[in-house]
Amino acid sequence: MVNAMGAKTFLAAALAALSWTGMSAAQAPTPGTLETYKDWTIGCDNRNRCEAVALLPEGGEWPDNPVMVGVSRDAGPDAEAEVWVSRDAKGDGDVSFIVDGRRLATARTRNGDATVRGPQAAALVIAMARGNQMELRAGNRLLGRPSLAGSGAALRYMDARQGRAGTSTALVATGPLGPLAVRAAPPAPVIKRAPVPAGGAPVALWREERTALGTFTGCTEDMREAEPPQLYRLSKTETLILVPCGSGAYNFTTIPVIATGIAGRRAFHFAPFDYKPGWSEEEAKPMLVNAGWVPEKSELSSFAKGRGIGDCGGSETYVWDGSRFRLTEATSMGECRGAWHWIRTWSARVSD
Repeated sequence: MVNAMGAKTFLAAALAALSWTGMSAAQAPTPGTLETYKDWTIGCDNRNRCEAVALLPEGGEWPDNPVMVGVSRDAGPDAEAEVWVSRDAKGDGDVSFIVDGRRLATARTRNGDATVRGPQAAALVIAMARGNQMELRAGNRLLGRPSLAGSGAALRYMDARQGRAGTSTALVATGPLGPLAVRAAPPAPVIKRAPVPAGGAPVALWREERTALGTFTGCTEDMREAEPPQLYRLSKTETLILVPCGSGAYNFTTIPVIATGIAGRRAFHFAPFDYKPGWSEEEAKPMLVNAGWVPEKSELSSFAKGRGIGDCGGSETYVWDGSRFRLTEATSMGECRGAWHWIRTWSARVSD
């Protein structure tokens, strides 16, 4: 568990991440931000898909078998709300949703997760927004009591962001207007993936190249104590290098570099991104956290945890388009209060 100062440090880094861009604001992705209302936090992505998640009360103890509950809804007049539950204790079985003593819905869990849809979900969401106490039960066994404090305000925010306020489709801010008054979901950005060529692994760095790479990235000391840099084929003339540059108990940072030229005389430059990854602090120097590379998808990822149990942090997933890494998905959880399901704040569609 982290102390309050650790949580504040994470939040400061997350806010700094939102302000960085290596491109003009008109071209760069703009992931959504999160809002917190008492014990609920909510965020929406660039397509106005919104998700609200219950948090542990301020100062609350981490339960032995934590349970999360949330409400998600796509944009558009025909989209319906869904209520989901996620249990740390995995397993299958029925879970009942009870608000102020009324059993409003039951769903079947798979590996601890379940989703309520349709009329049951609509009735449940309204009751949650107006209710005082919620219980999740498996038969007569109590699984948890997610807080409802702030749920009504969070769902009202969802109505406003999706342009539903004043319409019959709103969850809280209902009005006389019909579904046709609700704006459609914005189109998803489309990114064309550049395939990574097949072939053997790139030639390992020569000693002189390792020295030059350490100087270029400023990671010389960290490179001495870490595993060697990881090299991956990116194109016929380019190699992606993930350079180790510091580590903690649960976050491992790397600098992504692209190398060109023949082995022994390769030139280096920082990998270009359309949106700053990880916890990068310098505009020209990207930094990934707990980096992952999937060559079959030309996909690079960063996953930064705010504390070890993973109930806050941020992630970014990118695809290589032949000239830079393009953001395809971002998630965030700014409150270190028991929510291991992070909220999506950006999404794009990838084409081949």
